[in-house]
Amino acid sequence: MKGIGVVKAKQLGAILEFARKVYEPDKTKRIIIKSPKDVFDLVRSDMEFLQVEHFDVIGLSTKNHVVFKENISIGSLNASIVHPREAFKGLIRRSCASCILVHNHPSSDPLPSNEDILLTKKLVECGKIIGIEVLDHIIVGADGGGYVSFKEQGKM
Repeated sequence: MKGIGVVKAKQLGAILEFARKVYEPDKTKRIIIKSPKDVFDLVRSDMEFLQVEHFDVIGLSTKNHVVFKENISIGSLNASIVHPREAFKGLIRRSCASCILVHNHPSSDPLPSNEDILLTKKLVECGKIIGIEVLDHIIVGADGGGYVSFKEQGKM
């Protein structure tokens, strides 16, 4: 960027990496999801500063322990293409009991779009068919925009 030299750019990069590490959960502990805030805390460091939409799936055991977290799709500034086949592939392979859908909005506004709502309904129906319950869909707003839980909003 104009006006920012190599040294300043490296300093800014180091600051951003430090901030990401501060919010990153401890990987040595077993993570249990009890609330949408737990999901936000888990993904915040990965999603808060992304420039384009990323769609992730978190696979859970019967006791809501995190089995895995996987990126399903990387989209554009305001869209992400997600197919149920891709969303459930890792869940089936790892024999997950349930899952949580997570994606970011680079615009900082975590409110769901009509497309987000339709996609969630589609994935919930697919989950019912194959026996993997979709517990929630969390949208993370960029740059401290917070999050929205479909479950808390009554959209699931």
